[in-house]
Amino acid sequence: MEQILEKTAFGQGAARSDIAIIGGGIIGLSIGWRLARRGLSVTIFERDVYACGATRAATGMLAAATEVEPGEDDLLPLTLESQRLWPDFARLLEEESGETIDYRSEGTLVVALSRDEVDRLRFRHELQKRLGLDTVWLSGSAAREREPGLRPNVAGAIFTEGDHQVDPRRVARALAKAFQKAGGVLREHLPVEALERSGGRVTGVITAEGAHHADTVIVCSGAWSGQMELAPGLKLPVRPLKGQSLALRMDPRMPALTHIVWTEQIHLAPKGDGRLIVGASVEEKGFDTQNTAGALLALLDAAHRVLPSMEELAIDEFWTGFRPTSTDDAPIFGDVGVDGLLVATGHHRNGILLAPVTARALENLVTEGRFDGPEAAFTLQRFGRNMASAQGF
Repeated sequence: MEQILEKTAFGQGAARSDIAIIGGGIIGLSIGWRLARRGLSVTIFERDVYACGATRAATGMLAAATEVEPGEDDLLPLTLESQRLWPDFARLLEEESGETIDYRSEGTLVVALSRDEVDRLRFRHELQKRLGLDTVWLSGSAAREREPGLRPNVAGAIFTEGDHQVDPRRVARALAKAFQKAGGVLREHLPVEALERSGGRVTGVITAEGAHHADTVIVCSGAWSGQMELAPGLKLPVRPLKGQSLALRMDPRMPALTHIVWTEQIHLAPKGDGRLIVGASVEEKGFDTQNTAGALLALLDAAHRVLPSMEELAIDEFWTGFRPTSTDDAPIFGDVGVDGLLVATGHHRNGILLAPVTARALENLVTEGRFDGPEAAFTLQRFGRNMASAQGF
């Protein structure tokens, strides 16, 4: 869409959009695409290149049942709702972008390799059943029937048919294309330096090029979201949680695995292009970008423990990413008490899974002033008025 230029205090023309989005990962792109489809003028500002952060580093699991943890009763309705939305989200995205996203529905196996692991996996399965999740207990032999390459000492497994996966890099490419086809503007290598304010509200963003005015600004900058001051003394309780992963190269005609396979240490996710993703470490090291020998060794050792044939596979890639993690490991959506400003961040390990429900939430809020469904439980206000205590990590 054509941008409108007007004079600003910077003494030069400044662009204007209905919506300015800070961050070009899967969350920012998904919201931008949905809003651009509604006829709004949307500009996304990305500090580097689109999807270069957590999105590029992600495995792409859509595993609401597999990933559920004790104490996540409030989060589960949100993850299940987004999982329900994914098939239609994927179909529309592929249709409007002309790209495939490698949506795979073989299901997910969580395997145990020792008696102790079986006991812990039985506990997990009981939790899933109490929560009403559709999971099935398999014997070790039944698990190996589904995945013959698994080590013979696999002693038991949980199979979840409804936990699927996508290729997040393909999803990001499709979103960028669909967003721009819908009229959205994607500005890469243009970090937002500050929020523009006037009359007690946010009126746009400020970059090295000057001011960009907008009716609404949405902060979607992932692990970097906690660094921006939203109002005097107000920052989001979001921090980076480092993860290192690697990809092995399979023969796509004879893949070593066809299902996602989890163990207590790692997950293995086969992709349609022949990559086998092995992830991921969990490290409280801030924005440390180093790939380390220790993490590589741990990932390879854990993969070999469950899939012996992996020793014949070439290492294709090794990378580091940063999960955007809030104080309670759950996302933060919507209003933050500042006029003209919304947020969608803090998705922790579930950014890919939660993209459709996040996009729906922000689309409804912006276009209809409506914020309901399971997403309504995840506003900033749940941390209370004293944000200093919410940031105490």
